[in-house]
This record gives sequence, structure tokens and C-alpha cells, in this order.
Amino acid sequence: MPPAAAAAYPAAMTTPARAFGAQSMTAPLREVLVKAPGPAFGRAFDDPAVGFLRPVDLDGARREHDGLVEALGRLGVRVHELGAETDDPDLVYVFDPMVVADGGAIPLAPGKPNRRGEPAVLEAWTTARGIPTLGRITGRGTVEGGDTFWLRPDLLVVGRTLRTNDEGARQLAAIVGGDARIFDVPYWRGPAELVHLLSVISPVAEDAAVVFLPLLPAGLYELLGDLGVRLIEVPEEEYPTLGCNVLAVRPGVVVVADGNPVTRRRMEAAGVEVHAVPLREVGENGSGGVTCLTRPLLRG
Repeated sequence: MPPAAAAAYPAAMTTPARAFGAQSMTAPLREVLVKAPGPAFGRAFDDPAVGFLRPVDLDGARREHDGLVEALGRLGVRVHELGAETDDPDLVYVFDPMVVADGGAIPLAPGKPNRRGEPAVLEAWTTARGIPTLGRITGRGTVEGGDTFWLRPDLLVVGRTLRTNDEGARQLAAIVGGDARIFDVPYWRGPAELVHLLSVISPVAEDAAVVFLPLLPAGLYELLGDLGVRLIEVPEEEYPTLGCNVLAVRPGVVVVADGNPVTRRRMEAAGVEVHAVPLREVGENGSGGVTCLTRPLLRG
């Protein structure tokens, strides 16, 4: 292009870098938000309604969280710390209060009572960093991020569960636009052992997902087959220890909680590179895995 033409059409010469947008579960993870465990997390077992398995070793939880942050950094991910502390121990699981779409942040409406203030905390952080709010879940709608995932950049999957109701799922689908599919997740053992949609499926590449088949919605199973997605099965004995909770940092490269050797071998046999970190206190104790502990801000 002649210099004069280049000057006349500067927009054609450069593509502005995106600052946010994560409409994928497997595209290269560039930036992520985390929340370090603080005093509220240390007291989590004191309130039975929160649902922790045992008293928290807060120092151990902090060491594990530091290890997760270090692992993400080694894999090229820029990690942001939320830096807020409330009375809610579940704020550590930052995936649930918000979705970050290509058009902006979507504060959700958690169905778990102690989590209802979390979306505002995350929205204050994203707003301060120039990420616009694309929309909110209002009225009687409830949605938790653990019931949502991107199967394709233009295909959002939402699970209707005990924490995400029909009204919330439909509102989220309307905000996102495009193709959004809603599937019912089994009741299983009820609120005490809640099943989020991401409790039973984690995409690890565009054509592969880790799944716990006994709880996978039948319609979603059919959709995965139609799209040619290979299924890597989690055995029943590794489901309670979060074998299905897998974070892809790029296609075929994942971070998982240490343990679950059968699931790990199956992923590696499918060509997946696995990086494991200890998460017994900060993850398993609160029934939250690597995905739950991270809110992707920028992928691709």
C-alpha cells in the first residue's frame, strides 16, 4: 500500500487489542481474576448453610491458592487479585457471580443466599478497570456461573438447576444473544450436594470434554455428539473429588486439582497436557475446583 493510502486508512493497518472477552472455555487464557482466601473463608465451616466439609486450615488454603496462581503464571496467564473481603466465604469461587462476554461483564444472581452480594463486588472491580456491564439478571431470576459454559464462541450452554432457575436462564440467554441452549441438570442428592452444570462437564479442547456421564443431561449428550465432541469419562469414584472440574488454559492444556489419577490418565491418553496443583483445602473443602476459583477475563 502506498504511504498516502496508509495514512488515509489508518484503521486498516492496525487491529486494536481486546481488553476483555472470554466467550470460550478453551481458547488461550490471557487474563483471569482470582480471590485469595481471607478471614471469612477461614470461618466457613462455622455456618452449616455454607456447606464446607470440615474446619478450614486457612494457612493451608492460602498456600494452595498461591500455588494455583503460580501455576497459571508459569503457563502464561496474567492473574488479577480481586482484593476485596466480605463476610461471604464463597467469594473465593469467583467463577460463579459473573460472566464476561465479548460485549462486557454480566453480573449474575446467585441462587445460594450467602452469595447474593457477590455480583456487585465483582462488578465494582470490572467497572473500575473499564469493562462495561452488558446486562444484569433481575427480578426473580437466578443464575450461577457454574451453570454456564461456552461450547462454541457463539453457543452458550446454561443448566437449569437448584441455583439457576428458568427465568434467570432465559434472561442470560437474551443478554448474550445468539445461540443459547438450556438443559435441565438432575436433582441428584439435592441442595446439600448441589450439582452445577460444570460439575459434570469441562471442555478441554474444541473437540473434547471431560464428563461425568451419569449426571450429564441427555440433550447435552446428544448435542456434544452432533458437534463431534470426544468425551473423556470421569469414573464414579473420582466425581466427589472434583475429577470433572478442569480449567483449560489453551486447547489441550489444562490445570486440575491434584489427585484423580484415572481421569488424569484418560486425559493424557486423549492428548491433553495436565498440570496438577494441590487444592484440598481451598477447593475440595468448599466443593469448588480450579474452574470455580478463576473468572476468565480475556481469552483468545
